[in-house]
Amino acid sequence: MADQQARLSWREGVIPVSDQFDDPYFSIQNGLAETEHVFLAGNDLPRRFAPGFHIAELGFGTGLNMLAAWRAWEETGQTGALRFTSFEAFPMAPGDMARALEAFPAVAPWAERFLAAWSGHGACDLGTLHLEVVEGDARMSLPSWTARADAWFLDGFSPAKNPELWEPALMAEVAAHTAEGGTAATYTAAGFVRRGLEAAGFEVTRIPGFGRKRHMTQAVKR
Repeated sequence: MADQQARLSWREGVIPVSDQFDDPYFSIQNGLAETEHVFLAGNDLPRRFAPGFHIAELGFGTGLNMLAAWRAWEETGQTGALRFTSFEAFPMAPGDMARALEAFPAVAPWAERFLAAWSGHGACDLGTLHLEVVEGDARMSLPSWTARADAWFLDGFSPAKNPELWEPALMAEVAAHTAEGGTAATYTAAGFVRRGLEAAGFEVTRIPGFGRKRHMTQAVKR
């Protein structure tokens, strides 16, 4: 069980902001477009999708990244289930998720299916998606995780406000739980994050970011 549930404020009534970290959960400009640019394109998805593909994530938040990936998985005609594992210290209540996801009608069909089955904790089998949310501090839970992901969505709150989720030791665990040739992507281009990924064994590239963010980070495990 998580240490505690996410505490939220709402900006303009639609954008959830973490009271724990004083940071919004998604881009004020267009959260879904940012997800597609950073996490899908940043991991060369959906081109790399294949049977049994496994995405892992630091920071489940509203579930938007998962929904965008699941939509892409189904719309590209993949067979079988997409595996998606997310590590989240402060899970959001399902009612808050539903309110936040109303901002993204493009994923509404997937959000409805997810929310109808999601208890707020644990795992969820949605046929074409096998979701597991691992609650608690990822620094404690990731080392004991036994799987390896093909792609990582590194989506913790801003490194300036949530440095624990970007520290070198955790990036080393991300690398240890990445398949050979696997990838990671994140919206941040902070130097200490890039250096941590490089030290962990990733080949790191700084590429154009989304919206007002000039740069983001793309990483490949060689």
